[in-house]
Amino acid sequence: MRGRLQRKSTTIRLVIALWLFSGVARADCTSLDQTHAQWSAILGRWVSNGRVDYAGLQRADQPALATYLAALSGVCGTDYEQWTRAERIAFWINAYNAFTVRLILDHYPIASIRKIGWLPGAAFREQFIPMKGLKGGLISLDDIENRTLRSAFREPRIHFALVCASRSCPALRGEAYRGADLDGQLEDQARTFLRDPTKNRVDPISRTLYISSIFKWFRGDFEAAAGSLPAYVARYIDSDAAGVSDYDVEFLDYDWSLNDRQGGSQ
Repeated sequence: MRGRLQRKSTTIRLVIALWLFSGVARADCTSLDQTHAQWSAILGRWVSNGRVDYAGLQRADQPALATYLAALSGVCGTDYEQWTRAERIAFWINAYNAFTVRLILDHYPIASIRKIGWLPGAAFREQFIPMKGLKGGLISLDDIENRTLRSAFREPRIHFALVCASRSCPALRGEAYRGADLDGQLEDQARTFLRDPTKNRVDPISRTLYISSIFKWFRGDFEAAAGSLPAYVARYIDSDAAGVSDYDVEFLDYDWSLNDRQGGSQ
């Protein structure tokens, strides 16, 4: 009898301990604003035509950015599991773009994100993004893009929304991505990017598509969605150039210069 009581008492104490632990852990979680209004406000102040006023942001708005980044880092898995697919994609796109801005500010003035770190692409592999509640610790931009967004969602339009702080990247949108509006935002990003002649263009005389190297690096994502690169591009280019299914494809050189509104910094 005494043994049963002791076991029962031990079980009760264990349940209480787990409950208290979960309460402490939950207290560290952030209830995220799904409109991402803080990020929209920052973008509205410092982004114009896809270019970022890093100097102004660094001088006047770092506390607001820090508050938003802390909100992203404070999300826990229990909340994340309740979100819609669109809300999850919007979260990760915003996290990628906002933490990229943070990384640039940490090294500003700088000519290119590729100047960060000793090895090529080091900036994208640097684990500086705190995501303890979702990923168990620090993660990198590469983790967000390749091991989360691409692997979990199979949504090629993310490549028109993720902005690596470079001039050949898609333009940084002047508002946050939101789950409720995500499809329309991604469609708009795709059209804007594909119709930007500095990044993609169609030559009907030579029957050639001159397109961003993004389509080379992530070719499989676009082909899985449309069967071929020309078929995917045709969804978004001007209607008079839509018959491009048999066009040749050439990939344009990528300009890694900083997408700085001040005209670039050294």
